[in-house]
Amino acid sequence: MNQSKIKFSWLLLIFAAGVLALTGCMTVKPKPGEVFSCAKDSDLNKAIAPEASLENFSCVIKKYEGADTLHFNVAVKNISTEDQRFRVNIFLANGKAVGGLLPVDTKKGLIKPGETAKFTYPVQGVIAAPGKIDLVIKTMSK
Repeated sequence: MNQSKIKFSWLLLIFAAGVLALTGCMTVKPKPGEVFSCAKDSDLNKAIAPEASLENFSCVIKKYEGADTLHFNVAVKNISTEDQRFRVNIFLANGKAVGGLLPVDTKKGLIKPGETAKFTYPVQGVIAAPGKIDLVIKTMSK
């Protein structure tokens, strides 16, 4: 190998290392309390009942039981003509899952047509945006 090829190889190696270092710095970790998108549209698999409309699906990192934890903010609107109760399930690629019922209890009644119910679901042990997400919203039988 001649001298110019060796210099070119070293320059190419240094350039590649610099690009890798910059790409690592470009990854933005969300700050606690800052609302952000949970996943790209291509990584979000949604199965939503025809009676429901997903009004909000966002993430935030905040304290839960003394540790920073990922929380899913979910808002579901009842677009049917009857009162409804919905089951929300969120499945992550790492095997974790969270979910529950909207409304959480029915003492004040079900979600009226045109109204929106909100809830925040914490995911213990997760402190960053998950990768792929499966979101399932079903109606509950009355």
